Amino acid sequence: MFEHIRIGKFLLRLRALDDLHLPAYKGSTLRGGFGAALKHVACALKRQDCGGCLLRDRCVYLYLFETPPPADTEMMSLYPAAPHPFIIEPPETEARCLGAGGSLDFGLILVGKALDHLPYFIYAFASMGREGIGRRRGKAKLEAVYAAGSDGPVCVFDQEEQVLRPSQPYPDWDFIQQKCADFDGADRLAMTFVTPTRVKFDGRFINDPHFHHIARSLLRRVSSLSYFHCGRRLELDFRGLVKKAERIERVSCDLSWYDWERYSSRQKQRMALGGFVGAVTFRGEFQKFLPLLFLGEVIHVGKAAGFGLGKYEIRID
Repeated sequence: MFEHIRIGKFLLRLRALDDLHLPAYKGSTLRGGFGAALKHVACALKRQDCGGCLLRDRCVYLYLFETPPPADTEMMSLYPAAPHPFIIEPPETEARCLGAGGSLDFGLILVGKALDHLPYFIYAFASMGREGIGRRRGKAKLEAVYAAGSDGPVCVFDQEEQVLRPSQPYPDWDFIQQKCADFDGADRLAMTFVTPTRVKFDGRFINDPHFHHIARSLLRRVSSLSYFHCGRRLELDFRGLVKKAERIERVSCDLSWYDWERYSSRQKQRMALGGFVGAVTFRGEFQKFLPLLFLGEVIHVGKAAGFGLGKYEIRID
Protein backbone atom coordinates (compact mmCIF):
# COMPACT_ATOMS: atom_id res chain seq x y z
CA MET A 1 0.00 0.00 0.00
CA PHE A 2 2.61 2.53 1.15
CA GLU A 3 5.78 0.48 0.74
CA HIS A 4 7.10 2.76 -2.01
CA ILE A 5 7.13 5.80 0.31
CA ARG A 6 10.72 6.26 1.45
CA ILE A 7 11.18 8.04 4.77
CA GLY A 8 14.30 9.02 6.66
CA LYS A 9 14.24 10.03 10.30
CA PHE A 10 17.16 12.02 11.70
CA LEU A 11 18.21 13.85 14.84
CA LEU A 12 20.42 16.93 14.53
CA ARG A 13 22.45 18.27 17.43
CA LEU A 14 23.48 21.92 17.59
CA ARG A 15 25.95 22.97 20.28
CA ALA A 16 25.37 26.51 21.56
CA LEU A 17 28.46 28.73 21.38
CA ASP A 18 26.56 31.68 22.91
CA ASP A 19 23.44 31.89 25.03
CA LEU A 20 20.48 31.18 22.74
CA HIS A 21 17.24 33.10 23.30
CA LEU A 22 14.41 31.11 21.73
CA PRO A 23 10.60 31.13 21.70
CA ALA A 24 8.59 28.57 23.65
CA TYR A 25 7.69 26.74 20.42
CA LYS A 26 10.88 26.52 18.40
CA GLY A 27 9.53 25.10 15.15
CA SER A 28 9.21 28.52 13.53
CA THR A 29 12.76 29.57 14.47
CA LEU A 30 14.27 26.37 13.11
CA ARG A 31 12.23 26.32 9.90
CA GLY A 32 12.69 30.03 9.19
CA GLY A 33 16.42 29.89 9.84
CA PHE A 34 16.75 26.79 7.70
CA GLY A 35 14.85 28.37 4.80
CA ALA A 36 17.02 31.49 4.75
CA ALA A 37 20.22 29.45 5.00
CA LEU A 38 19.11 26.99 2.31
CA LYS A 39 18.34 29.78 -0.14
CA HIS A 40 21.76 31.30 0.43
CA VAL A 41 23.46 27.91 0.05
CA ALA A 42 21.50 26.63 -2.96
CA CYS A 43 20.76 29.76 -5.01
CA ALA A 44 23.07 30.19 -7.99
CA LEU A 45 21.65 33.61 -8.94
CA LYS A 46 21.58 35.51 -5.65
CA ARG A 47 19.61 38.54 -6.85
CA GLN A 48 17.26 36.71 -9.20
CA ASP A 49 13.54 36.70 -8.43
CA CYS A 50 12.47 33.07 -7.99
CA GLY A 51 9.32 33.48 -10.07
CA GLY A 52 11.20 34.39 -13.23
CA CYS A 53 14.34 32.34 -12.69
CA LEU A 54 15.42 30.06 -15.54
CA LEU A 55 16.75 27.57 -12.99
CA ARG A 56 13.53 27.20 -11.00
CA ASP A 57 12.83 23.69 -12.36
CA ARG A 58 16.26 22.54 -11.14
CA CYS A 59 16.48 24.55 -7.91
CA VAL A 60 16.90 22.60 -4.67
CA TYR A 61 15.60 25.53 -2.61
CA LEU A 62 12.38 25.84 -4.60
CA TYR A 63 11.82 22.09 -4.58
CA LEU A 64 12.32 21.71 -0.83
CA PHE A 65 10.99 24.98 0.54
CA GLU A 66 8.30 26.18 -1.86
CA THR A 67 7.60 22.94 -3.78
CA PRO A 68 5.63 24.27 -6.77
CA PRO A 69 3.45 21.62 -8.49
CA PRO A 70 4.78 20.68 -11.94
CA ALA A 71 3.00 22.31 -14.90
CA ASP A 72 1.58 18.94 -16.01
CA THR A 73 0.44 17.85 -12.54
CA GLU A 74 -2.73 15.80 -12.15
CA MET A 75 -3.12 16.86 -8.52
CA MET A 76 -3.36 20.26 -6.79
CA SER A 77 -3.03 22.14 -10.08
CA LEU A 78 -4.85 25.14 -8.60
CA TYR A 79 -2.60 25.33 -5.51
CA PRO A 80 0.59 27.44 -5.43
CA ALA A 81 2.59 24.75 -3.62
CA ALA A 82 2.53 21.04 -2.88
CA PRO A 83 3.24 19.72 0.65
CA HIS A 84 6.89 20.08 1.57
CA PRO A 85 8.87 16.82 1.71
CA PHE A 86 10.36 17.55 5.13
CA ILE A 87 9.22 17.97 8.73
CA ILE A 88 11.26 19.71 11.41
CA GLU A 89 10.42 18.37 14.88
CA PRO A 90 11.49 20.98 17.45
CA PRO A 91 12.48 20.02 21.00
CA GLU A 92 9.44 19.65 23.24
CA THR A 93 10.83 21.87 25.99
CA GLU A 94 9.34 25.36 26.26
CA ALA A 95 12.51 26.76 27.91
CA ARG A 96 13.35 30.08 26.31
CA CYS A 97 17.06 30.24 27.08
CA LEU A 98 19.77 27.71 26.33
CA GLY A 99 23.11 28.53 27.89
CA ALA A 100 26.38 28.43 25.99
CA GLY A 101 27.64 24.85 25.85
CA GLY A 102 24.17 23.34 25.91
CA SER A 103 22.80 21.18 23.11
CA LEU A 104 19.77 21.92 20.96
CA ASP A 105 18.47 18.61 19.58
CA PHE A 106 15.68 18.46 17.02
CA GLY A 107 14.25 15.95 14.58
CA LEU A 108 14.19 16.01 10.80
CA ILE A 109 11.91 13.79 8.71
CA LEU A 110 12.59 13.53 4.97
CA VAL A 111 10.20 12.00 2.44
CA GLY A 112 10.96 10.51 -0.96
CA LYS A 113 13.32 12.50 -3.18
CA ALA A 114 14.16 14.83 -0.28
CA LEU A 115 16.36 12.05 1.10
CA ASP A 116 18.71 12.61 -1.84
CA HIS A 117 19.16 16.19 -0.65
CA LEU A 118 20.24 15.39 2.92
CA PRO A 119 23.64 17.09 2.37
CA TYR A 120 21.83 20.37 1.63
CA PHE A 121 19.91 20.09 4.91
CA ILE A 122 23.11 19.45 6.85
CA TYR A 123 24.98 22.29 5.20
CA ALA A 124 22.06 24.71 5.61
CA PHE A 125 21.57 23.94 9.33
CA ALA A 126 25.32 24.32 9.90
CA SER A 127 25.17 27.68 8.11
CA MET A 128 22.14 28.71 10.19
CA GLY A 129 24.12 28.06 13.36
CA ARG A 130 27.07 30.12 12.16
CA GLU A 131 24.79 33.05 11.27
CA GLY A 132 23.04 32.97 14.62
CA ILE A 133 19.74 31.67 16.01
CA GLY A 134 16.93 33.29 17.92
CA ARG A 135 16.17 36.80 19.08
CA ARG A 136 19.77 37.77 19.85
CA ARG A 137 21.31 35.75 17.03
CA GLY A 138 23.35 33.48 19.29
CA LYS A 139 25.88 31.33 17.48
CA ALA A 140 25.88 27.53 17.43
CA LYS A 141 27.67 24.76 15.58
CA LEU A 142 26.18 21.64 14.06
CA GLU A 143 27.88 18.94 16.09
CA ALA A 144 26.37 15.70 14.75
CA VAL A 145 23.54 14.10 12.77
CA TYR A 146 22.04 10.75 13.76
CA ALA A 147 19.84 8.51 11.63
CA ALA A 148 17.11 6.41 13.24
CA GLY A 149 17.33 2.69 12.58
CA SER A 150 15.87 -0.60 13.74
CA ASP A 151 18.82 -1.08 16.13
CA GLY A 152 18.84 2.50 17.40
CA PRO A 153 20.31 5.81 16.22
CA VAL A 154 23.51 5.78 14.14
CA CYS A 155 25.80 8.77 13.70
CA VAL A 156 25.95 9.61 9.98
CA PHE A 157 27.75 12.95 10.25
CA ASP A 158 29.95 14.65 12.80
CA GLN A 159 31.67 18.01 12.79
CA GLU A 160 35.17 16.62 13.21
CA GLU A 161 35.24 14.16 10.29
CA GLN A 162 33.04 16.16 7.88
CA VAL A 163 31.99 12.92 6.18
CA LEU A 164 28.38 11.93 5.48
CA ARG A 165 27.85 8.20 5.93
CA PRO A 166 25.03 6.35 4.15
CA SER A 167 21.79 5.67 6.01
CA GLN A 168 18.80 3.43 5.43
CA PRO A 169 15.19 4.66 5.12
CA TYR A 170 13.35 4.37 8.42
CA PRO A 171 10.69 3.46 9.32
CA ASP A 172 10.25 0.96 6.51
CA TRP A 173 7.19 -1.02 5.47
CA ASP A 174 8.16 -4.03 7.62
CA PHE A 175 8.25 -1.80 10.69
CA ILE A 176 4.79 -0.40 9.96
CA GLN A 177 3.37 -3.88 9.31
CA GLN A 178 4.75 -5.07 12.65
CA LYS A 179 3.08 -2.17 14.45
CA CYS A 180 -0.19 -3.04 12.70
CA ALA A 181 0.14 -6.63 13.93
CA ASP A 182 0.67 -5.37 17.49
CA PHE A 183 -2.68 -3.53 17.29
CA ASP A 184 -4.56 -6.37 15.60
CA GLY A 185 -8.05 -6.74 17.06
CA ALA A 186 -8.01 -3.44 18.96
CA ASP A 187 -11.36 -1.62 18.85
CA ARG A 188 -10.40 1.40 20.98
CA LEU A 189 -7.54 3.71 20.08
CA ALA A 190 -6.32 6.81 21.89
CA MET A 191 -4.59 9.55 19.91
CA THR A 192 -2.49 12.11 21.74
CA PHE A 193 -1.77 15.25 19.73
CA VAL A 194 1.63 16.40 20.96
CA THR A 195 2.02 19.58 18.91
CA PRO A 196 -0.70 21.98 17.69
CA THR A 197 -2.70 20.25 14.97
CA ARG A 198 -4.46 22.16 12.21
CA VAL A 199 -7.07 20.03 10.47
CA LYS A 200 -9.41 21.71 8.01
CA PHE A 201 -12.90 20.50 7.12
CA ASP A 202 -15.53 22.31 5.04
CA GLY A 203 -13.27 25.34 4.75
CA ARG A 204 -12.60 25.88 8.46
CA PHE A 205 -10.15 24.69 11.06
CA ILE A 206 -11.79 22.40 13.60
CA ASN A 207 -11.08 22.04 17.33
CA ASP A 208 -13.15 18.91 18.10
CA PRO A 209 -12.17 16.32 15.46
CA HIS A 210 -14.01 13.09 14.79
CA PHE A 211 -12.12 10.17 13.32
CA HIS A 212 -13.16 10.88 9.75
CA HIS A 213 -11.63 14.37 10.00
CA ILE A 214 -8.26 12.84 10.89
CA ALA A 215 -8.60 10.12 8.23
CA ARG A 216 -9.48 12.62 5.48
CA SER A 217 -6.52 14.84 6.37
CA LEU A 218 -4.12 11.87 6.45
CA LEU A 219 -5.38 10.54 3.12
CA ARG A 220 -4.83 13.93 1.49
CA ARG A 221 -1.37 14.32 2.97
CA VAL A 222 -0.11 10.82 2.20
CA SER A 223 -1.51 10.80 -1.34
CA SER A 224 0.06 14.17 -2.20
CA LEU A 225 3.44 13.25 -0.67
CA SER A 226 3.36 9.99 -2.62
CA TYR A 227 2.49 11.72 -5.89
CA PHE A 228 4.84 14.71 -5.72
CA HIS A 229 7.82 13.26 -3.89
CA CYS A 230 7.72 9.48 -4.37
CA GLY A 231 6.60 9.34 -8.00
CA ARG A 232 3.43 7.32 -7.59
CA ARG A 233 -0.28 8.04 -7.38
CA LEU A 234 -2.00 6.02 -4.65
CA GLU A 235 -4.59 3.55 -5.87
CA LEU A 236 -6.99 3.67 -2.93
CA ASP A 237 -10.76 3.67 -2.56
CA PHE A 238 -10.78 7.10 -0.92
CA ARG A 239 -14.58 7.40 -0.89
CA GLY A 240 -15.00 3.96 0.64
CA LEU A 241 -12.36 4.65 3.30
CA VAL A 242 -14.02 7.93 4.26
CA LYS A 243 -17.38 6.13 4.66
CA LYS A 244 -15.73 3.56 6.93
CA ALA A 245 -14.07 6.36 8.91
CA GLU A 246 -17.41 8.06 9.45
CA ARG A 247 -18.68 4.92 11.23
CA ILE A 248 -15.92 5.08 13.85
CA GLU A 249 -17.19 6.63 17.07
CA ARG A 250 -15.51 9.23 19.23
CA VAL A 251 -15.94 8.15 22.87
CA SER A 252 -13.90 10.79 24.72
CA CYS A 253 -12.28 14.09 23.88
CA ASP A 254 -9.89 16.11 26.04
CA LEU A 255 -8.52 18.68 23.62
CA SER A 256 -7.65 22.34 23.97
CA TRP A 257 -6.67 25.01 21.48
CA TYR A 258 -3.05 26.16 21.51
CA ASP A 259 -2.69 29.67 20.06
CA TRP A 260 0.56 30.29 18.27
CA GLU A 261 1.74 33.01 15.92
CA ARG A 262 4.87 33.50 13.88
CA TYR A 263 6.24 36.30 11.75
CA SER A 264 7.09 35.27 8.20
CA SER A 265 10.03 37.33 6.95
CA ARG A 266 9.45 35.90 3.46
CA GLN A 267 5.77 36.97 3.36
CA LYS A 268 6.28 40.06 5.57
CA GLN A 269 3.31 39.31 7.81
CA ARG A 270 2.28 37.61 11.03
CA MET A 271 0.65 34.20 10.63
CA ALA A 272 -1.73 32.50 13.08
CA LEU A 273 -0.86 28.81 13.33
CA GLY A 274 -2.81 27.63 16.36
CA GLY A 275 -4.17 24.10 16.62
CA PHE A 276 -5.61 21.54 19.00
CA VAL A 277 -3.52 19.53 21.48
CA GLY A 278 -4.49 16.81 23.91
CA ALA A 279 -6.06 13.37 23.70
CA VAL A 280 -9.09 11.81 22.02
CA THR A 281 -10.30 8.20 22.06
CA PHE A 282 -12.13 6.42 19.24
CA ARG A 283 -13.99 3.10 19.07
CA GLY A 284 -14.66 1.05 15.97
CA GLU A 285 -13.13 -1.04 13.21
CA PHE A 286 -9.60 0.29 12.65
CA GLN A 287 -7.80 -2.43 10.69
CA LYS A 288 -8.06 -0.70 7.30
CA PHE A 289 -6.65 2.50 8.79
CA LEU A 290 -3.72 1.20 10.86
CA PRO A 291 -1.02 1.55 8.14
CA LEU A 292 -2.24 5.09 7.45
CA LEU A 293 -2.29 5.99 11.14
CA PHE A 294 1.21 4.65 11.82
CA LEU A 295 2.60 6.38 8.75
CA GLY A 296 0.95 9.57 10.01
CA GLU A 297 2.76 9.22 13.34
CA VAL A 298 5.96 9.83 11.38
CA ILE A 299 4.88 12.37 8.75
CA HIS A 300 2.34 14.22 10.98
CA VAL A 301 -1.17 15.31 10.03
CA GLY A 302 -2.79 18.58 9.00
CA LYS A 303 -1.48 21.94 7.85
CA ALA A 304 2.00 23.42 8.52
CA ALA A 305 3.57 20.04 9.31
CA GLY A 306 6.92 21.44 8.16
CA PHE A 307 7.03 23.46 11.40
CA GLY A 308 6.52 20.27 13.41
CA LEU A 309 2.77 20.79 13.83
CA GLY A 310 0.40 17.83 13.73
CA LYS A 311 2.58 15.35 15.64
CA TYR A 312 0.57 12.62 17.35
CA GLU A 313 1.01 9.29 19.10
CA ILE A 314 -1.30 6.25 19.14
CA ARG A 315 -1.93 3.65 21.82
CA ILE A 316 -4.51 1.00 22.56
CA ASP A 317 -6.99 2.40 25.05
